[in-house]
Amino acid sequence: MSDQKRFVVGIDLGTTHTALASAPLGDEKARPEVTPIEQLVAAGTVDSRTLLPSFLYFAAEAEGPQALPWDAERRFAVGELARARGADAPLRTISSAKSWLCHTGVDRRGQILPQGAPEDIEKISPVEVSWRYLEHLTEAWDALQKHRGGDAAPLGAQEIVITVPASFDAGARELTAEAALAAGLENITLLEEPQAALYAWIDAMGEAWRKELKVGDVILVVDIGGGTTDFSAIAAVEKEGSLELVRVAVGDHILLGGDNMDLALAHVVRQKVAQNGTELDRWQMGALTHASRSAKERLLSDAALESVPIVLAARGSKLVGGGVRSELTRDEVTRVLVEGFFPVVPGAARPAVRARGGLTQLGLPYASDAAVTKHLAAFLGKQAGALATLGLPHPSPPASSDPATPGAKTTLLHPTAVLFNGGVMKSDALRERLLATLNGWLAEDGAAPVRMLAEADYDLAVARGAAAYGLSRHGRGLRIRGGTARAYYVGIESAMPAVPGMEPPITALCVAPFGMEEGTEASLPPNELGVVVGEPVRFRFFGSTVRRDDAAGTELERWKDGELEELAPIEVTLPAEGRAEGDVVPVRLHASVTEVGTLMLEAVATQPRKPNERWGIELTVRGDAGST
Repeated sequence: MSDQKRFVVGIDLGTTHTALASAPLGDEKARPEVTPIEQLVAAGTVDSRTLLPSFLYFAAEAEGPQALPWDAERRFAVGELARARGADAPLRTISSAKSWLCHTGVDRRGQILPQGAPEDIEKISPVEVSWRYLEHLTEAWDALQKHRGGDAAPLGAQEIVITVPASFDAGARELTAEAALAAGLENITLLEEPQAALYAWIDAMGEAWRKELKVGDVILVVDIGGGTTDFSAIAAVEKEGSLELVRVAVGDHILLGGDNMDLALAHVVRQKVAQNGTELDRWQMGALTHASRSAKERLLSDAALESVPIVLAARGSKLVGGGVRSELTRDEVTRVLVEGFFPVVPGAARPAVRARGGLTQLGLPYASDAAVTKHLAAFLGKQAGALATLGLPHPSPPASSDPATPGAKTTLLHPTAVLFNGGVMKSDALRERLLATLNGWLAEDGAAPVRMLAEADYDLAVARGAAAYGLSRHGRGLRIRGGTARAYYVGIESAMPAVPGMEPPITALCVAPFGMEEGTEASLPPNELGVVVGEPVRFRFFGSTVRRDDAAGTELERWKDGELEELAPIEVTLPAEGRAEGDVVPVRLHASVTEVGTLMLEAVATQPRKPNERWGIELTVRGDAGST
């Protein structure tokens, strides 16, 4: 393999599309390039496309094999054909697997997809769906290299950077890595998608990016894709006379994106056909949602189109003429998306939280408020003090602001530039509405308006940026600093007699301060604790995006509402190995963040029974929660 080319490969494993970009390690001048992906684009037709739609279709027996150049007998399809089949066979099609992968309310390794599938389909897990997408990339890469002369190593031998939402929980990140391993990708690193978008912008700008940004700038990355809305803030600071970028804030996990918009548009069409006396059943609504997504994409990408026809196959005795026909117009798309998802709201607005029904259908836990602008206001309000950690002043108000109020209280984090990313942000109307709303808040807060950084390729920027980040790990290009996006705490249960109706008090011990860098260790106090071995136990973890000054070892007995968020607990049985089951072993804690971005919390025995006796719990800290 030594005579084969080695690459860094960036993979955007998206909710609606997957993309791949690469750059050779041996060429110092090479920049990331998008790699075409062979796939079925129609029955019996294989073609290469820059995007692999993140859809999986299980073919019926009568359809025969879904043949690919490397597998003539395959019974399922991934990509363009699978997406097209979703409109007329929704119960045989899986979409939004990435959203299911972060759904903590279901067994993400369980066979749950596609929902409502016919009996001839064996359901698979969200992890396996992700694995099949990555497997397709692996096979397509290897086939392409063979066609080009076989001078590149297989994809499994490359350095792989897979992007995930900045807000992905630890379980979803761990499962993403598990899917990659199943696809033969072992040398992987996970990167936050908003950071990847900024890496792509920097790569596209070349050295000119240093003229676009100055010390004190705060870049707001707004990444709205098919399944999630991600906000990140990245500050430009000076270090040793040079400009450096530091990620200072990450938003909460918001399951809100193109999927929600497709469903909203489907209901618009449903109302129109209902007025003509036709009622759609659940099967047809699934097909209509797929058709609405396709119509939306056509209308947003082609300014000459004023409407797109919607045609559904016949279903039920009430249908006349062999099917349902309607249309989706440009005005309807603009009204629903702009006013429904990007309403003009004040900077003090916050997402509404509605009471949930006692019984609900199993499905994805979408955000209860569809207003992206409210979620953005909440992010900027929560992170108003984010720059203090770096010792940076808040961006100065414009020169024209009223000098009589120089000490006005800041209510929002003030970005100075915005970088948009994600397929949803292709729309000029949506970008303009969000910019206008944001600038209105800043004006009320006495701050200057933001400027929009040069437009990028909203579909391919993340893959390119992931590859650019891979190059930066080899000293080729700028590297964004950030470390952990939160401070992390472990819960320590107090020893106390049993009291009816009272749980033992919990102290939160900070084990990783905000911004702890990869490859570093945290110095924890030498307090002796006890760890239970040989029987099931539960570790409680907490995270905070606002307690930025807590050092490792800080103990919190009380905290304000909103300061700490309890994360998914870890339930595990630590091996006894020579000790009695249920023993409480005296230990001291040791914490470190590995080079690949996981927090390793170790309990080191103070009176070891064997050399280096310790127990470890590993958490992926590029997100919110912990996992073993």
